[in-house]
Amino acid sequence: MRSILSPQRGIALLMVLWVLTILMVIVFSFSYLARTESFSSRAFKEGWENKFLAEAGIERAIMELFYRKQNPQNLGEEEQESWRIDGTEQVGELGGGYYGVRLVDESGKIDLNLAPEVILRNLMNSLNLPGEDQDLLVNTLVDSILDWRDPDDFHRLQGAENDYYRSLPHPYQAKNGNFDTVEELILVKGVTAEILYGNDQKPGLVDFLTVQAKTNKINLNAASKSVLMALPGMTPEIAEAVAAYRQDKEILSLQEIAGLLGEAQVQLAPYVTVAAGNTFTIESRGYKKNNQAGYGIQAKITLEGNNQYRYLSYKNPVIIKTEKKTSE
Repeated sequence: MRSILSPQRGIALLMVLWVLTILMVIVFSFSYLARTESFSSRAFKEGWENKFLAEAGIERAIMELFYRKQNPQNLGEEEQESWRIDGTEQVGELGGGYYGVRLVDESGKIDLNLAPEVILRNLMNSLNLPGEDQDLLVNTLVDSILDWRDPDDFHRLQGAENDYYRSLPHPYQAKNGNFDTVEELILVKGVTAEILYGNDQKPGLVDFLTVQAKTNKINLNAASKSVLMALPGMTPEIAEAVAAYRQDKEILSLQEIAGLLGEAQVQLAPYVTVAAGNTFTIESRGYKKNNQAGYGIQAKITLEGNNQYRYLSYKNPVIIKTEKKTSE
């Protein structure tokens, strides 16, 4: 009898072991799913919280812009309360999270439709553009930009008009008119994605150009150092001095910094202003201490009369670099 039951007991034992194995797999699967769902729920919740923080940063920035507009007398004071408009990050705390906001006055950039040739050329020369023959590349870019925006079909030495663009594998017309966006530059002869947008190591043309300034003058209170260096007569020493001066208070007149500009003021005067514009780029990043990247929003607004404003663009989510832009 013992010899007959022994195999049956062995089979039963194997079945029990298989059942236990299957149950363990099921238990571990449920445990893994529970943890995954918990992490997903937490990430989802934090994502929404970061989004709301970034939106709060946008609203705070708009409030600060109206404060600046209504209290211009405070802008020249060293202990001013208003936010900077040169890309310096301002950080606020809200509900256990943070928002980091940068305000950039578009008048601190070079207007692509109105910039004189000398400023475009100086900017290109200062950016160390990718390519072997820098002189040829700069000449091609500047001549082609000027040809794109002028109304005629006569191309400059290194420029391009309809005869060039129609010969491309996917032909199109030269604009022969103003740029509608800075991104339109990608259609211009010589401009590549790397030149336009930059990379992780260096910025691109989009960081220094605009079509919203509506003036050929550069706002010294908002210009990056790269834009300052594009101005005729500017030197690295003067650019550093101007950037350092405006960290304490905004410049209210060129006469105020005559000592900093020295003899270069005569050459600089036709190309600069200290008046703020009406169009601003706002970059807002909502984040928690354990996640600095957070959620990013980039908005472009223009201020209108009667305390009104209008969005020109609103992009989200976007990746916002965490370093300050004032070092550019």
